[in-house]
Amino acid sequence: MIEAQDIILEARNVAVTFKVEGGEVKAVKNMNFALRKGETIAIVGESGSGKSVTARAVMRLLSKRATISRQSSIFLDGHDVTKLSEREMRALRGDKVSMIFQEPMTSLNPVYTVGSQIVEVIRIHNKISKAGAWARALELLKEVHIPDPEARIRQYPHQLSGGQRQRVMIAMALANRPDILIADEPTTALDVTVQAQILNLIKELKDKHGMAVILITHDLTVVRQFADRVYVMQHGEVKEHNATEALFRNPRHPYTKRLLSSDPKGVAKPLEDGHPSILTGKDVRVTYTLKRGGLFNATYSDLHAVDRLSLDLKRGETLGLVGESGSGKTTFGQALIRLLNPQEGEIAFDGKRIDGLKRDALRPFRSRMQIVFQDPFSSMNPRMNVRQIIEEGLIVNSIGSSPADRLGRVQKALADAGMPADILSRFPHEFSGGQRQRLAIARAIAMEPEFIMLDEPTSALDLSVQAQIIELLRTLQRERGLSYLFISHDLKVVRALCHRVIVMQHGKIMEQGPVAQVLTNPKTGYTKRLVRAAFDIAA
Repeated sequence: MIEAQDIILEARNVAVTFKVEGGEVKAVKNMNFALRKGETIAIVGESGSGKSVTARAVMRLLSKRATISRQSSIFLDGHDVTKLSEREMRALRGDKVSMIFQEPMTSLNPVYTVGSQIVEVIRIHNKISKAGAWARALELLKEVHIPDPEARIRQYPHQLSGGQRQRVMIAMALANRPDILIADEPTTALDVTVQAQILNLIKELKDKHGMAVILITHDLTVVRQFADRVYVMQHGEVKEHNATEALFRNPRHPYTKRLLSSDPKGVAKPLEDGHPSILTGKDVRVTYTLKRGGLFNATYSDLHAVDRLSLDLKRGETLGLVGESGSGKTTFGQALIRLLNPQEGEIAFDGKRIDGLKRDALRPFRSRMQIVFQDPFSSMNPRMNVRQIIEEGLIVNSIGSSPADRLGRVQKALADAGMPADILSRFPHEFSGGQRQRLAIARAIAMEPEFIMLDEPTSALDLSVQAQIIELLRTLQRERGLSYLFISHDLKVVRALCHRVIVMQHGKIMEQGPVAQVLTNPKTGYTKRLVRAAFDIAA
């Protein structure tokens, strides 16, 4: 039986407000919870419900616009963190309590290798030699299943896939074996098979070291498998909390019931024959050179991220590109729209070759093809407000007859993406991860493109908002004849949205065909494993 003295973190009456233009936003209202040794609690709710703000309040990592109420208290290791100095908090962070953030690219320093960043975390809190810290960093990368860790440890964040960057963040968070791990959407960027590995790793370390975990997520499957207790938040308030199985068996609040019944539904409307191609790729190859060893014993090898792949996307079609993180999905997509230059292959957009075009020659195509990135925060200028972010592309491409016309287009794009019109003067850091994803979609559709590449567009969204975005993308496709290249590891969303699907592994196409055929009757062992992880285990 767990006694009261086993409580290692207790939050009482936590209230957080943000100063915004024209007043204040109450992001968290009187939040109460307790965390015991070796326990995992989950905080769930839609984007903007206050989940991440609660976690950042515990870590004292809120922005300057945020204010924690004087009536709030958060007791950690016998201290009220709301009363500690910044120096005292730095001693606790990374040692007693550690946090995995939702967006790894913005949490990693782009000018240092991932190895040096892990080493820094280790040496800040431990008396250990540099060589010892590097050995420990390599061990951590192996623990979180980074492929080829000896090579990856010397690489920079931009050289890793989104899922690999997330695993580096997990390695950093676990480096000093903290008493409490706060995991803010820890598996957002991970494919279903690696998600299970990472969560099992966290559970294994929790059981081994008696670590307690606060799991912030919108993935209710993960909650049911790994949490002991659940707190359901909406509009900054806890609507319901209970032991996990009790809450799933008998949800009491209407909001909880709605969350539990949310799941991507429907299928893509069949495409009529005769639609012309809008984007084609033939024998596209992208190769990176990997470095191993140090300055005097360096060896080099080639990594074929995209190994002579071909693709044909029709007008009005949604083509899914799936596979584990690091399989080459995003690299292939970026090569097709010339965000990076392939070493070989032919690429055509609307029947015109674009693989050999220089930057100026590509400019006329840019407004016609848009992209929604996996990490919305790193793709937005933090010094620009919402209006400037969405309007920038309109100005650059001379879209809109006047400032008033452009403002109208910005407001319509926001409305279409499910965002209110009164946020024009707010900045990216003032939004939740899911809200930022919707801003990224608004920015893309404001350009009125013919084709959009969607790189994990629903990865940061809770299930109920996922359903809204899927319906939005269907509506835009129906009304505007849009074509989508949909890159994802979420096979449930792919099943609901895509006409055809291509399965990738290690830079190669393993299987392709109509969605229903591939997901219900997969031919290769790799695809069978992906489908089983996505559907059978989730069920």
